[in-house]
Amino acid sequence: MRPEGDGFVVIDLLGRPMSDVVDWLAAEELLEERGLGYLAEPFMLEGARTHGGSEAGARPLRVRITEVDTTRIRVKKDDFGAIDAPLLEYTLDWPAPPELRPIRPDERHVWP
Repeated sequence: MRPEGDGFVVIDLLGRPMSDVVDWLAAEELLEERGLGYLAEPFMLEGARTHGGSEAGARPLRVRITEVDTTRIRVKKDDFGAIDAPLLEYTLDWPAPPELRPIRPDERHVWP
């Protein structure tokens, strides 16, 4: 939570605001309600370059978060659990850049 005026703004673990200014109790409730489960969900990384690829024509890449701390966020290309898939990782600044976004419902079944 970040103090602001007479209240607090709730910040998620990716460094993104989750609320307007609220009181302490509302902030705690929001954090508890949100939990950590969203970190296990797939995300899209806009403009990701794959090995040897160029930025021209880069399209969103489906990724999974592998690590978060207050200096960086590490994601990997979603391999859907395939043990023989090549590992493609990206290190992003914290807070999360706008290029890392939640996956939309219409993108849920897109193979990267």
